[in-house]
Amino acid sequence: MLFSEVYSAYFNAVAAIVTEALEGHLTVNDINRIIGEKAFLESMLSIPSALASEEWAILNENMKTPIKRKPQMPLTTLQKRWLKSLAQDPRIALFGVDLTVLDGVEPLFEPDDYVLFDRYADGDPYTDAAYIGHFRAILTALKEKRRISIVYRNRHDRFIRGIYIPYRLEYSAKDDKFRLETAGGKHAAYINLQRIDSCEILEAYDESEWIPPRRRENAVLFLLTDERNALERVMLHFSDCRKETMRIGANRYQVRIWYEAQDEAEILIRVISFGPMLQVTAPDSFVSKVKNRLTMQRTMMGGSPS
Repeated sequence: MLFSEVYSAYFNAVAAIVTEALEGHLTVNDINRIIGEKAFLESMLSIPSALASEEWAILNENMKTPIKRKPQMPLTTLQKRWLKSLAQDPRIALFGVDLTVLDGVEPLFEPDDYVLFDRYADGDPYTDAAYIGHFRAILTALKEKRRISIVYRNRHDRFIRGIYIPYRLEYSAKDDKFRLETAGGKHAAYINLQRIDSCEILEAYDESEWIPPRRRENAVLFLLTDERNALERVMLHFSDCRKETMRIGANRYQVRIWYEAQDEAEILIRVISFGPMLQVTAPDSFVSKVKNRLTMQRTMMGGSPS
């Protein structure tokens, strides 16, 4: 809201129209094209007519403008304070964004204003110089379509060396970690950035080698009781998963979600977090894992494992 209300799509569209008028080659087709690119479909009904009638006194009948300079969009103090708040997130430094324009600006809110209760505390070391270097190298390789040589530690703490074609970077809000997905293989291969010991950008690869990886998917089926807004919370909580929902009663739903096989531990925790609102019905292997997890938690809390 801070940005759309001050500099809305309409403002950006008209600013682009004025800019082309100042360059001396504006046509009716240009106006329609700019509106289509920068505004909304319904804008075609309002902006051209307002310009043609000279209601806004921006263009005359010869497609000229009395405005002498190209429109600029300086940030308001409120916008700067909001951006300053975002700039305090250590992940911003990974992208090398120049934020000196915000020097001396008071943030709108501080990191301590938020209490995170559903995220692991051992997130990636975003302020570590080596980690930042690895992240930026991978980002460059992605943008420039180049291979990358990586040495990393696997889950058994053994060093692995390989040459990879980067496919995309993924971020897990639950784990607070980044991982690299690679292309070219039969299946998706992931490398946690925190485990990377070194990486080097290599030569460009041929377009034919960029093969989107196939993912190993599993599915879980559960019954949902829509109490305390559970349905909406589940839809939001699993928004990153492909899902299928069917109503089977007044406040009962059958939900099937698909997820990547290697993410099963995280999905298990997310399902259990809804407590009695969700009842897992299939597959049997997932049901067993839910039972084992609950038994383990009960034992850790000093209760009977039965």
